[in-house]
Amino acid sequence: MAEAVLALDIGGTKMLAALVREDTVVETHKMPTPRSGDPEQWLTSLFDAISGWRGRYDTVGVAVSGIIDDGCWSPLNRKTLDIPDGFPLVATVKRLAGTDAVLAANDAQAAAWGEFSCGAGQGEDLVFLTISTGIGGGIVVNGRLLGGLSGHFGLLRSLDENAGVLEDHVSGNWMAAQAAPRQAGATAREVFEAAAAGQAWAQDIIKASVRQTALLCRNIQLMLDPARIVIGGGIGLAPGYLESVRQALGSLPPRLTPQLHAAALGESAGVVGIADLAKRQN
Repeated sequence: MAEAVLALDIGGTKMLAALVREDTVVETHKMPTPRSGDPEQWLTSLFDAISGWRGRYDTVGVAVSGIIDDGCWSPLNRKTLDIPDGFPLVATVKRLAGTDAVLAANDAQAAAWGEFSCGAGQGEDLVFLTISTGIGGGIVVNGRLLGGLSGHFGLLRSLDENAGVLEDHVSGNWMAAQAAPRQAGATAREVFEAAAAGQAWAQDIIKASVRQTALLCRNIQLMLDPARIVIGGGIGLAPGYLESVRQALGSLPPRLTPQLHAAALGESAGVVGIADLAKRQN
C-alpha cells in the first residue's frame, strides 16, 4: 500500500489537515483559521491536534493562501489573511512534522493541480478559480503547473485605482460586508439563504458577484484559451452560482464562450493537489 502524505490547506477561513494516499483522502481534521496570533501558533495548534498521525507519513505538502518564495510565506491581500511578510513556513513545518520532505505552494495552484490530475480537469489544459473568502486561481499548461504569481486573478485591478482589487467585489468577505446594513453579522452562506428565500437585497449581491466572475472568465478565455475553466470554493460551488455565471456568458459566440466546470474534488482539491506535488518532489 502506498504511503500517505500529510497535506495541509490553510486559507482565510479554515485550516484543513488530511492524510492523502494516491488521490484518496484517508482522514481529515479541520480547524478555523485564527484571526489573531501568528502562523507559528496556528501551525503548532494544528500539529498538536493531529499528533496521533505521527508515524503515518514522511512527506508533507502545505497549501496556503498567499505566495511562497524560497519556502517563506507572505500575504497578497491582508483582507483575506493577514500574516507577517516572509514567514518561514517550510522551516517551521519541517520542525513540527519532524521531516525534511516538505513542499509548500499557493493553495489555489495546488487545487488547480488536484483538479487537473484527479478531478474535473480530465488531464486537459485548465484554469482553476476558487471563489471563497477571496479569489484564487491556478493555471496548468501542457501538463505543467505554473507557479509564482500566476493565477492570482483576485488581485486584478480596473483602471479605477480607487476600486481596489477584484476579489474585494466578488468574494465571501465582500458579500458579508454588503449584507451588513441589511442583516448585521450575516455570512456569505446566509446571503445565499436569504436569496433563496426571495430577499431581493441578497439576490442583488449575488448577481453583482456573478457579473464580475463572468467577466473574469471571459477575459481568461481571451488571454489563455484554456480547454476548461474549473470553478470551486464555497461561493463558486454554492447552489445556482455556476449556472448563473453560465447564463451571464450566454450571449457570447460559441468560440469565445468559456467551458465552465464545477470542481469535482470540492474542498479536497487543495490537499489532493499539494499531496501529489509533494510526493513528486520527494
